This record gives sequence, structure tokens and C-alpha cells, in this order.
Amino acid sequence: MARQVGETKTKFGIAPDGGTPAGILQPKLKFRFRVTFSGDGARSFGNGQDMFFLTQNVQNVTRPKLTHEEVIIDSYNSKIYVAGKHVWDPVTIIIRDDIRNRVSKRVGEQLQKQVNHFDQTAYAAGGDYKFDCFIEILDGTNADATESWKLEDCFIQNVDYSDTDYSANDPVTITLTLRYDNALHVDDENTVSGRKEGGDPFPETVAPNTNPETL
Repeated sequence: MARQVGETKTKFGIAPDGGTPAGILQPKLKFRFRVTFSGDGARSFGNGQDMFFLTQNVQNVTRPKLTHEEVIIDSYNSKIYVAGKHVWDPVTIIIRDDIRNRVSKRVGEQLQKQVNHFDQTAYAAGGDYKFDCFIEILDGTNADATESWKLEDCFIQNVDYSDTDYSANDPVTITLTLRYDNALHVDDENTVSGRKEGGDPFPETVAPNTNPETL
């Protein structure tokens, strides 16, 4: 007869309100992610062609950061603080530069879209060159997303073509700094169907990115 041994995994973690520990929740892992760019219509990255090459070579991306300015209201003997205007910090994406120039070509097309450096001309309105960017956290099973960030109306604020070095073994990279107008945080459909308690913090206002050219 097999010996019966009780489980101990539910004893890990912090007990809420002094009760029984509920175990440790599976965290999202940094290496399970995907970055895609809009590839259709006037809001496309560059000319909107072959966006897969960018997604395929992304090495690192920072997630959005939000800061609220403070408004000081002076009163008798004290001060009160309320939230003022907010600002989204730029996002940085590091992309490996492939040997067939597919990445650098896509980046160059977007840069030329923002400012034509040969003719020294530019579009009349930001909507003519801005694009959308999606940052997805994946579940690790079949590349379904557990959450998505949609960065609206992006443009390349800074591009860094890195360097070359005879003593290095690292791949050449292109670092993009994206400035955007707004970011939306969305709960995506995934096969894990993580459990949630209480209200849903993810507003269902943005559909998942279904453009086959950018998945």
C-alpha cells in the first residue's frame, strides 16, 4: 500500500488577515512577450509591409509608465494635493538588426514617413505618420496573450543604431524610443483563464490585435 503524504504547497505564501495561506500565484514571466506594430492603412508603421520581421527580432521592451502631476491647494496651516495632468513615459524597444536589412529597412521607412531627410519635407499632420504599437504578455502555452498594452498614436522619438566592436560577440541592435499619446491596458483571451476576484481591472474597450500581418 502506497504511503499517503499530505501536500505542503498550500502552506507557502502570506496568510490573508491571519487566516490560512492560499499558496503562491503563478507570476507573469519576463521572457514571454510579443511586440507588434500596426500594419494597415494610414496608421501603419512605415509602409505597413512585412511587420513580422520587427516582431521576430524584438529583444527587449519596457512597459508603460504613468506619472500624474500634482496640484497643490493651499489652505489654513496645511496643503492638499490632488492629481493634475498625467504623462505617459516613452517606451524603449531594442530590436536585433538582421543581416538582410529587413529590420533597418522597416525602421528607415517610418523615419522617412516622419521627415523626408532627402527632400527635407514632412507631413502636415501627426495623424499622417503616427502608428499603434501592441505589447502582449503571453501565457507560455500556445502564444496566447494574458494581457495587452495598446500604445496609441506613436512616433519614433529617438533611434539608436548602437555600435560595432571587434572584441564583441553581441548582435547589432536598433533601439527605438516611442512617444505615444495614450495607453490602454486590456485583459486578453487565453487558454489559462486566470482567476480574478472582485471587479475586473481591465476595461474591455479594446479588441485584441487580430491583424494577421502583425501577429
